[in-house]
Amino acid sequence: MLSSSPLDATFAALADPTRRAIIARLTQGEASVMELARPFDMSQPAISKHIKVLEQAGLVSRGQDAQRRPCRLEPRALAEATSWLEHQRALFEARFQRLDALLEEMKAERRPAKRPTKTTSKGVRR
Repeated sequence: MLSSSPLDATFAALADPTRRAIIARLTQGEASVMELARPFDMSQPAISKHIKVLEQAGLVSRGQDAQRRPCRLEPRALAEATSWLEHQRALFEARFQRLDALLEEMKAERRPAKRPTKTTSKGVRR
């Protein structure tokens, strides 16, 4: 997978629902490829390809435990993506607040000025 930044690789890896499900499973603890493949209707090699994409993005690593090579979540890449998203959210919130203020200002300018009501000598308002 070619990407211009680690953030691009993270979002590209997370674009696939199977890989997001693998990440969600790994939040509960490490798991083997067989354990990760169990809930999916796909072959172990197909799951291995998904795991490889997650590894290349820095989201997952594989350890060595005798014959077993458990996969584990690497939270740093997710933390970087979260930080970027939070920064973008803050920028958009500020922009929306400025837009709301501008719309309120425009609404106030369009409202006709209230004229005082006049009453006749008989107490009837006109």
